[in-house]
Amino acid sequence: MTTRITRPGIASALAAAALFGISTPLAKLLVGDVAPVLLAGLLYLGAGACLLAWYGWRRMRRTEEAAAHGPFTRADIGSLVGAITAGGVLGPVLLMEGLARTAAASASLLLNLEGVLTALLAWLVFRENVDRRIAAGMALIVAGGVAVAWKGGAIAFGSGSLLIAGACLAWAIDNNLTRHLSARDPVQIAGLKGLVAGFTNTAVALSLGAPFPHPSIAAAAGSVGAVGYGLSLVLFMIALRHLGSARTGAYFSTAPFLGAGVSLLLLHERLAPLFWPAAGLMVLGVYLHLTESHAHSHEHEPQTHTHRHTHDLHHQHAHDFPWDGAEPHTHSHTHAPLLHSHPHFPDIHHRHRHHNSAGP
Repeated sequence: MTTRITRPGIASALAAAALFGISTPLAKLLVGDVAPVLLAGLLYLGAGACLLAWYGWRRMRRTEEAAAHGPFTRADIGSLVGAITAGGVLGPVLLMEGLARTAAASASLLLNLEGVLTALLAWLVFRENVDRRIAAGMALIVAGGVAVAWKGGAIAFGSGSLLIAGACLAWAIDNNLTRHLSARDPVQIAGLKGLVAGFTNTAVALSLGAPFPHPSIAAAAGSVGAVGYGLSLVLFMIALRHLGSARTGAYFSTAPFLGAGVSLLLLHERLAPLFWPAAGLMVLGVYLHLTESHAHSHEHEPQTHTHRHTHDLHHQHAHDFPWDGAEPHTHSHTHAPLLHSHPHFPDIHHRHRHHNSAGP
């Protein structure tokens, strides 16, 4: 069984995967016209500019969505700087350099490593629960990627593949650091990441002598970045809020398959012999995640934060201001200690430790 809170997380994770998966072959089309580091900068500049414009418009109009998230604090700075450095600067540069040396379809499938590394870091470093069902689902999704890349009885790994693997590690670090920011406004956080990373990569590329492309090419790169990196990251952060890093990473692992499919259509690359069996493995892996049920007795420690909520079993608190009974609403609230048992996922209210994280 699943719980109500996971549904927007699942939909957001799959949508983020689709947008990012499509962006990889589109970026491959631009690599020949733009130096890889400069392309990384333009992709993120497009993402950052569009998202911060959206954020500013919401603040100016004082929309409900603009007030639905907790404020950015000093305690968030370390996670944000780390996420920008790993995922916004190193990750895209490594990917663009790898794309320049690797076929688009193969590159898309190698990006399966991001979900695996995200889950491993979430499990081993940040102690997030990953049970047998989640591990099995991840294994099936990765097996699908391996099956598509299998050619001539082996998978060849060259310098391009290693660079893409490095990008996946950088993004895995980014994903786990961003998990700590998932209660904040995803448009603001993603916009800041995009703008800082974009300016940094663009400045580095230009200082190394990379020629600036024709305005139409730059605009195309910015557009791909706005959707495939910007909007995708916003949806990814929403998924992190509801599902945690490991499960979000697992759903996001479907992105390479989608990217490979688009590569076949746009770049006319040949269909791999095991393409459809691989699709079946990925669908089965996602199914295992969709049908997960994780329930046990767990304790909620006192916690104060701000986010949009309704007065469900986790939000039984008093108000220190006049309240008209409208829900959902947003304000700073304190969770009292609570011990209970119900199906749950590692969302912003369930980030407790498990005595046996590999259990059923």
